[in-house]
Amino acid sequence: MARLNISQHAPQGYQAVLDLDRYVRENLDHVLLDLVKLRASQLNGCGFCVDMHATDLEKLGQPTRRIYAVSAWRETDFFTERERAALALTEAVTLITTGVDDAVWAEAARLFPERELSDLLLAIGTINVWNRVAVSTHAAPPPLAG
Repeated sequence: MARLNISQHAPQGYQAVLDLDRYVRENLDHVLLDLVKLRASQLNGCGFCVDMHATDLEKLGQPTRRIYAVSAWRETDFFTERERAALALTEAVTLITTGVDDAVWAEAARLFPERELSDLLLAIGTINVWNRVAVSTHAAPPPLAG
């Protein structure tokens, strides 16, 4: 059971995060964005967001095997060079206590123009906010049909 409905008790703050999420969705490729959101959500143990972004990737026509492989992306050839750089950056930023390795940063900077790299960092930050809110408040995905 959810502990707190932040949208009810802090609607302006909740709306600010929604607005940032809308901004990154308008400025990044949707598949890339949902891959990043899925990977961060896996790392953060957010069942609500893992379910949402895996489902979003399905709706975008992504193969099921590719969605399953996000948690082990380094071990497959299912991802483009840009996606791999974005996933590596997502892991580094999400697990920020170890910092962002220079090689990870350099690869992302090589493959993404500065504006897109900026938007990617904002997207990674935003999904981490959502994950922390959802995990802290015990948000749960909708029940399975059937």
